[in-house]
Amino acid sequence: MNRRREPDAARRLRRFTGAETWVHRSLNWLMGICVFTAACLYVSPLAEIVGRRRLVLLVHEWSGVLLPVPVVLGLASRAFRRDAGRLGRFFPHDWRWLRTFVRTRRREPGLAGKFNAGQKLFAAFTVGSVLIMTGTGLIMWFPWLTPLLWRTGATFVHDWLALLVGVVITGHVWLASKDSEARRGLRTGYVSGRWVREEHPLWRPEPPPEHRE
Repeated sequence: MNRRREPDAARRLRRFTGAETWVHRSLNWLMGICVFTAACLYVSPLAEIVGRRRLVLLVHEWSGVLLPVPVVLGLASRAFRRDAGRLGRFFPHDWRWLRTFVRTRRREPGLAGKFNAGQKLFAAFTVGSVLIMTGTGLIMWFPWLTPLLWRTGATFVHDWLALLVGVVITGHVWLASKDSEARRGLRTGYVSGRWVREEHPLWRPEPPPEHRE
């Protein structure tokens, strides 16, 4: 069978490179550790079960400091930089996607490129949160370097933003659990042609080498 004539629904299209899947996986682990250790520090029943508060605090601090590292290393990948550019730019169809979602609470797949508007907003929120959480965390980690007013403000912002991050991540995981093909794309780098046509029709991916003329 000539693979170049394979039906579009059965074709596997490259969505992410190995570098991009590594960045996402690394961020998942670091963010998961941050959220879990934060819960151990602030939720009394969980803190009693886990114990060893000083060790938990140390793990929380270092996982937080390391959060930006995967993104910085990922910038060495051209594909990652290209997708970062896509995530950082809104087009007219993205605004239409948002208006449709606000009115109907439903996604509009026909208005999505490689990333839909919701994914772009989540990426922007994640990057901003990581930067703010890292900055406020460093102020709290080295309290003798800043005045009391700064430390008080940093603690307030850090704690409440952490709660918001937990809520947003929960929503993100819930939505991801409903789309097995999107999860497969993040795990293997490849998605089906049918999924691209139905969910991201404005994206024009390159097929794997065996599908090219």
